Formats: sequence, structure tokens, C-alpha cells
Amino acid sequence: MSRPAPDTPIETRWEGRFITVKQQGTWEYVSRSRGIHAAVILAIDDAPDGRHVILVEQYRVPMGRNCLELPAGLVGDDGSAEDYESAAQRELEEETGYQATRWQTVGEFCSSPGMVSESFTLLVATGLTKVGDGGGVDSEDIIVHRVPLAGIADFVAAKRAEGCGIDVRVAMLLAGGLLGNL
Repeated sequence: MSRPAPDTPIETRWEGRFITVKQQGTWEYVSRSRGIHAAVILAIDDAPDGRHVILVEQYRVPMGRNCLELPAGLVGDDGSAEDYESAAQRELEEETGYQATRWQTVGEFCSSPGMVSESFTLLVATGLTKVGDGGGVDSEDIIVHRVPLAGIADFVAAKRAEGCGIDVRVAMLLAGGLLGNL
């Protein structure tokens, strides 16, 4: 597809509570409604039994199956003026039952830039303490996994063999580039 001219109007084709379908010229894409963005958390547990990462698994309707992911959530999805770190703190505890004493913002990343205008801010959480069960809110039914970093490739391969979808953000754990700087 060719790039639309800068003055090509953006048309809203459909808008729901959380997503909007838009078209600009021949390009069709999805964006978050109300300017909502996401916070994604790379939670690292530096415990006496070794370094672990906290992953979550939950059913995702678009995929029709469970998916293995980093904990994440929408910033200000309840209409509040929440910042990224506050949202990340809230989501980490809701989804995983962990709190963190140290937070580092890595930066903003695009989710799937050919189809979605959404971006997310990646934050690294360390100094973890288990304060609850996690599992999410309402009917999220989130399964929490505390996975040794040394065994992450085998764990992901086993989840894939079970038929679990693997979120692309988990790939950074397999590549190790980001983890080497922490």
C-alpha cells in the first residue's frame, strides 16, 4: 500500500469502549479509544534461589486460546489521569500478586505498527515481594508463572507445545539483549 498524503482525512469506521477502527486512504488500522496507552512490565525476581521472570498466561479471545505474556495493562482505562508507573504498579499486583520497590522505564515501543497505532511503555520492576495471589480482576483468570531465566527457552517451548500463544514481547527474554543490561 502506498503512503497516504498528509492531508488525507482519517475516518472512524467503528468505535467501541477500548478500540477504534480507522481508515486513512486505503490504510485500515486499529487504535485505542480515548488515547489510552499500555504499560508492560518486565518483572525480575532476584531471589536467593536465582533470577526469575514473572510471566502471565490468560485466555485471549482474538487468538481463541491461552497466551503467555508479560504482565501489562491499560493506563487510565477507568478514566483516571494515571501515569505509566502507577498503572504498572497496579497491574503488577492485580495480575501477579507482586509489588516492586524499584522501577525503571525502558521506553516506548510499537505493538504491531502495520495494523495497530498502539504503543506501550516498557517498565522493568525489581525488588519484588509477593503480597497476594494475583490472577487479575473480574474474570481475567490469569495464571502466574515464576520462571527461572536460565530455563526460559525451555519453558516457552513447552508452553508453545501445549498450544499456548506466545506474545512477541516474550521474545526479548529469549534474545537476552535487554536482560544483559539489567
